[in-house]
Amino acid sequence: MFRITKKTLLAPNIYLMDVYAPRIAKAAKPGQFLIVRVHEKGERIPLTICDYNVEEGTVTIVTQTVGASTNLICAKEEGDAFLDVVGPLGRPSEFVEETLDDLKSKKILFVAGGVGTAPVYPQVKWLHQQGVDVDVIIGAKSKEHIILNEQMSAIAKNVYIATDDGSLGTKGLVTTVLTDLIENKGKAYDVVVAIGPMIMMKFVSLTTKKYNIKTIVSLNTLMVDGTGMCGACRVSVGEKILFTCVDGPEFDGHLVNFDEAMRRQIMYKSAEGQKLRKQEKESDESCQCEK
Repeated sequence: MFRITKKTLLAPNIYLMDVYAPRIAKAAKPGQFLIVRVHEKGERIPLTICDYNVEEGTVTIVTQTVGASTNLICAKEEGDAFLDVVGPLGRPSEFVEETLDDLKSKKILFVAGGVGTAPVYPQVKWLHQQGVDVDVIIGAKSKEHIILNEQMSAIAKNVYIATDDGSLGTKGLVTTVLTDLIENKGKAYDVVVAIGPMIMMKFVSLTTKKYNIKTIVSLNTLMVDGTGMCGACRVSVGEKILFTCVDGPEFDGHLVNFDEAMRRQIMYKSAEGQKLRKQEKESDESCQCEK
């Protein structure tokens, strides 16, 4: 059993949890993920590692309640435990393998959308620990949906905020801020790393392609089984068919077929929605029986 040592509400329906898993904490690298199973009959849920603490033996996950499975995860409280937590899985971010001199010679920008801020955080933290300064754009619907702003501001050189309603930072999309930084603020970037909703990563990639900036995206939201066996996370990258959980989750954003990936994601979300409605119905019937 893997005990939850901390639970925090970051934003509406978005929870941060520290889970005691010392072996995973010791081996984890930025960009990797783990699999959570709530109970014996529960599904295997892939979640990106948001942070890890070797001394405390904990890994941090951030989960948004979007379906039946994530609902079960977020219902757990501090002191409760998950049946299984397996990891770290997936390939680490490519910059982990680069030399320090190469990293310091690059100007790197991270673009985080919504819950995608969580997997961006360990990458920015790791680079900060190596003495590499990076810029970060965080986007969300509104101020209350912005997560990890203070934590990110403590380790990034510059943090730029974009909200749909203008309640914090720039009113508009992350691509609005990205374009403004390049065209009006004199910023020049060698690499952009974008993690967030699929549609956001698509348009960030289209924007950076105009400026010929290398762009890496993380397709973690496509993963279902987490081992490559189910095939649900297969994606077209250039002329290759790859599996997000085995070959990724990070890929060249200029080569990813986002339209195909989004169609596949919609299929999975529909199935999760049906499970959630069934779960809620069973819960309602149970309550009525108790009355």
